[in-house]
Amino acid sequence: MIAIFDYGAGNIRSVENALAACGEPFAIVNDSAGLRKADKIVLPGVGHYGQMLRSLDALGVRGTLRERIASGTPFLGICLGFQALFETSEESPERGLAVFPGRVTRFPADTRVPQMGWNSLQKQGSPRLLDGLGDEPYVYFANSYYVPRDTAGGRAAALCAYAGTTFCAALEDGNVFAVQFHPEKSGPVGQRILGNFLAC
Repeated sequence: MIAIFDYGAGNIRSVENALAACGEPFAIVNDSAGLRKADKIVLPGVGHYGQMLRSLDALGVRGTLRERIASGTPFLGICLGFQALFETSEESPERGLAVFPGRVTRFPADTRVPQMGWNSLQKQGSPRLLDGLGDEPYVYFANSYYVPRDTAGGRAAALCAYAGTTFCAALEDGNVFAVQFHPEKSGPVGQRILGNFLAC
């Protein structure tokens, strides 16, 4: 069973529709019991980093998410679900899930934010998530904060450039996959990305 985790402010409906189009069964869950039943976990997110982490703590799932990831359960973080994997963010003092070290950063003050719309990815190596999509697929972004390329390090599956800043747009590390963009809003390319995750 694929679990889409609903913490109360994620872009759940679009993700539901995209997974339904893949033809895979899924369930919306919002507690540790649901996460423990899942074969794969999707954590979508929109909005504010601090609010998301506070919601996860209020639902008592921080430890469960970390446990399931550590146990090898395939995990896909989308947008804030990507950023939450790191220790901290400039957006808010709340501590992230700290699956990976590092800090999420805001685009420079003179940059128009959020980055809103389509942009191309620069694949790094041969990431499973982007299999079959060519060298520079276009996807849909809506973000004011990003994971620096140095923070992602060798985990970076794709980079993206916006207003002079090159950042990590997709990450792979064993069973952990994460994207800064929104595959559920990225048309056939996003559908292929979700399908690639489901095949992992």
